[in-house]
Amino acid sequence: MIKLTINGVERSVDADPDTPLLWVLRDEIGLTGTKFGCGVALCGACTVHMDGAAVRSCQTPISAVGDSAIVTIEGLVGQGAGKEGLAVQAAWRALDVVQCGYCQSGQMMSAAALLTENKTPTDEDIDAAMGGNVCRCATYQRIRAAIHDAARRLEA
Repeated sequence: MIKLTINGVERSVDADPDTPLLWVLRDEIGLTGTKFGCGVALCGACTVHMDGAAVRSCQTPISAVGDSAIVTIEGLVGQGAGKEGLAVQAAWRALDVVQCGYCQSGQMMSAAALLTENKTPTDEDIDAAMGGNVCRCATYQRIRAAIHDAARRLEA
């Protein structure tokens, strides 16, 4: 049994230590907001926070998690969500960012991690932080605008 802290709740899972965190989240725990995209950490659909940093869960074995706190999209915008997650969620809704929505949980996780570290990101900061997140619907301009909007919400 491996103990993990996910969205503030300690969980025990019976899985091989090499199992990617993504599959434990989705298949063992039932948190399906984190998506499988490419499986090689290039698209960002599987992004979660590990101790506040954005990581690709498809390439993070559960043995690498250790005592780190994992936050998924359910924890970012659900009950008990932090101010960055709530600001990102509000901005995403206000600016109608989502088109198909598949990549958006990863996009939002990366955006919240950026805003945790940088409260007033420039376009260049946003592009650098979001560069590993692919949106097949190409809503990049709306994503950037939403991150700026979330930053303003946090400032207010």
